[in-house]
Amino acid sequence: MLVEERRNRLLELVRTRRFASLPELAEVLQVSESTIRRDLDWLEEQGSAQRIHGGVLYTGQSPQLAHFEARQPAQWAQKRAIARRAAELVQPGETILLDGGTTTYEVARLLVGRPLHVLTNSLPVANLFAPDPNSDLIFIGGNICPRSGVAQGPYTDKMLSTLRVRKTILSVAAINEEGCFNNNLLLVATEQAMIRAADQVIVVADSSKFGHRSLGHVCPLEEVDILVVDSGLPDCWKERLSAAGVQVLTAPVSEPSTETKDRNLEGAES
Repeated sequence: MLVEERRNRLLELVRTRRFASLPELAEVLQVSESTIRRDLDWLEEQGSAQRIHGGVLYTGQSPQLAHFEARQPAQWAQKRAIARRAAELVQPGETILLDGGTTTYEVARLLVGRPLHVLTNSLPVANLFAPDPNSDLIFIGGNICPRSGVAQGPYTDKMLSTLRVRKTILSVAAINEEGCFNNNLLLVATEQAMIRAADQVIVVADSSKFGHRSLGHVCPLEEVDILVVDSGLPDCWKERLSAAGVQVLTAPVSEPSTETKDRNLEGAES
């Protein structure tokens, strides 16, 4: 592959995924991570990408969702592990509803290419599926939050009230004994409508979310059918969730790659 062609493909991968790890990009393009690093240095000089801890963000000329991009790399290894486990729950041909959380976005990335009926109120998630010929995409409109690219509010809720899906997959900001929480009241109402539309509710949340609360109460634990979480969740929480009738699926988190370890060492020495 010519250098120019490889860099164009790399830019398109980073643009569509918005955040990607170096090992992931090297695997897709079938080149070494050192080659990816050199190409990313070139993209940074062009202002199209920004290398951060664990990967790279797209920074080219497109509508920027600063809040979404800032949150996406947080707990990235846990989110990816959770996404892999959650994606296993989705069967070909199913109708699924995806919210705009960063963990849900990781699930969506793994579902691209599958024959699915996808509904979402998230512009980043919709952008993943829009060019995919294997899926049918329905975007749920409404008032778009400029920070996250998520549609919310009364128009969104009204449209959701007319829909029925097999599975709803949600991210949340916090979970405690009272249930699931989010910090945007308009989004809370929209997620409640998403829950009512589904036969099965799947919550994807990393273990750092547990034991906390946020501004708005989305639902009690009893309304969650399946919760997918990383292996850092304490056993006491697993017991509480099981007592509430929630099926807990634990996703093992992979060890950091050599690339990540090397960058950590470089950061420590600088």
